[in-house]
Amino acid sequence: MTDGDRNRANGGGRGSREMIVGSFTTFLNGWLGRQQQYLDELLSAEQCTYDPPYDNLKDLICRVLAHYQQYYEEKSRMVQRDVFLVFCPTWFSSFERSLLWIAGFRPALAFRLVSDNVFDLSQEQSECMQRLIVETRKEEKILNDELARIQESMAGPPLLEIARQRAQAVRLGEREIAEEAASLDTLRKAMEEVVASADMLRITTTARVVGILNPVQKARFLTAAGQLLLAVRRMGSQKDGEK
Repeated sequence: MTDGDRNRANGGGRGSREMIVGSFTTFLNGWLGRQQQYLDELLSAEQCTYDPPYDNLKDLICRVLAHYQQYYEEKSRMVQRDVFLVFCPTWFSSFERSLLWIAGFRPALAFRLVSDNVFDLSQEQSECMQRLIVETRKEEKILNDELARIQESMAGPPLLEIARQRAQAVRLGEREIAEEAASLDTLRKAMEEVVASADMLRITTTARVVGILNPVQKARFLTAAGQLLLAVRRMGSQKDGEK
């Protein structure tokens, strides 16, 4: 077994893992700073809802969506580096981690944001949204079932507990590494696939919701999403700080 294989079986090695975490944390902090800037722009745009500058609004919406796409591209790279960390992300607070569904937000959250913040859907828009809700719930169930199948196939401790053990970079002996390497590699690949599928569902659901809305409605939806994300971040940091 090579040093690379040994490190990979151990979860990447503590030094390597710390660098990976540090790199993603730096990215996330910068990304959240830009998220606040986009939220400020969206809130300013909402002041023009009676006579909205549609060209400017459309440009802003495109930039906000590209901003989210950047996050998922960086997260995808993170999944390839260490999927166990993505399932137990140390860059999130305990409160943020408690809200995760397959390493991210539940896609159906988008419909709650629309329901709570967009009150002028047409009949056609409402019907399209209802169809999308049904489709998304089916896809969520498929992924839930796949996650359960992965767990059952391992016939071991809960999946998140395995992820935590890997994320903590527990050092194993040669014999234990040899015994676990094959099953861990199978688990790793299965986890990578389910996270990729969940992220794709998150992305496509958001894109389809945005496609149903008009520019002003899109701005309200994205404003609500940004406010929720940053509020959860602040609350989580505050709760951890109080412990």
